[in-house]
Amino acid sequence: MRILLPAIAIFITGCTTSELEPVPGSITYGGQPAGHLSKAPIGSAVGNRFQDQFGQEWSERYIIQPDRSLKLVNRQRINYPED
Repeated sequence: MRILLPAIAIFITGCTTSELEPVPGSITYGGQPAGHLSKAPIGSAVGNRFQDQFGQEWSERYIIQPDRSLKLVNRQRINYPED
């Protein structure tokens, strides 16, 4: 048990410090979008919803950075009730 607890702590720490990477369907997948968000205030949130190759619906949230790039800060799967 003494060995297992530090290993779990390292795993949890590693998970919480990593940044989200864009996936197919993300606004920033393949680089920042060509159009700049010149009218949106810095620090404001931008949403994106898309469907992956398995038919799962996803929702993402981006924050507009001072250089007008988008930073992906949240991604979650949208669960629909089973029919």
